[in-house]
Amino acid sequence: METDRIRKPVVAGQFYPADALELSRQIKSFIDEKALKIDAIACMLPHAGYVYSGAVAGATVSRVNVKERIILLGPNHTGLGEPFSISSEGTWQTPLGEVQIDSFLAKKILGSSNFLKQDRLAHANEHSLEVELPFLQYFRKDIKITPIAFLSDDLVALKEIGKGIAKIIIDEGLEKSTLIVASSDMTHYETKAQAEKQDKEAISAILELNEDKLMERVKRLGISMCGYMPAIAMLSAVKGLGAKRAELIKYQTSGEVNKDYSSVVGYAGIIAY
Repeated sequence: METDRIRKPVVAGQFYPADALELSRQIKSFIDEKALKIDAIACMLPHAGYVYSGAVAGATVSRVNVKERIILLGPNHTGLGEPFSISSEGTWQTPLGEVQIDSFLAKKILGSSNFLKQDRLAHANEHSLEVELPFLQYFRKDIKITPIAFLSDDLVALKEIGKGIAKIIIDEGLEKSTLIVASSDMTHYETKAQAEKQDKEAISAILELNEDKLMERVKRLGISMCGYMPAIAMLSAVKGLGAKRAELIKYQTSGEVNKDYSSVVGYAGIIAY
């Protein structure tokens, strides 16, 4: 039974420390304790190793009120499982403790969609959602998650899933208690100058809350943003929830860390409210 399953962390000790104390210390080094918090509807966070993307993730999470219910939207890097995979039962474990899947909300979202399928395989070895959890747990221990992984970039399906998420949140009166988190890194393995040029195009579409423009630019410009699919679903959702604007909190590349500007990965932290 899926209910009895505990998903163990896959990239603890690789992307982030496996020791709880060390992990907390590292996250604290990325957090702005004095940041003005916004009651955001959603945010987009990177999901690389913390040494590279932790500063962006930390600055961004510092600006939002982390709510009890977290809908996690991430890309499926492994290629396993369904094109649109949701898991509605069980527990995810990180060095900072266990996080329950929000079965009530997950089942409601599953029932609202023609495309989402109940599927644990897509999540079993996928890092894109796991990596976000310790940052969220740092601010709030009692979070419950609804994990959704995207393998298909069918625009109709992505929009439908996003609109369905918004409708369920409104129908159930969960606007105040739910935060949507989209997980994405930006351009992969281009020069710093090219990555910044490409990422500026994608980010501006997100800041306009325009999922069609994001898809068009990713395809036309060949932007290697791994999480444009969850970002599109997020944009459809936040517009359904009344978002009026989005704000870029921080952008940087891996070059700022390792000083190799010939082949970088870009990281962007964005909030929508």
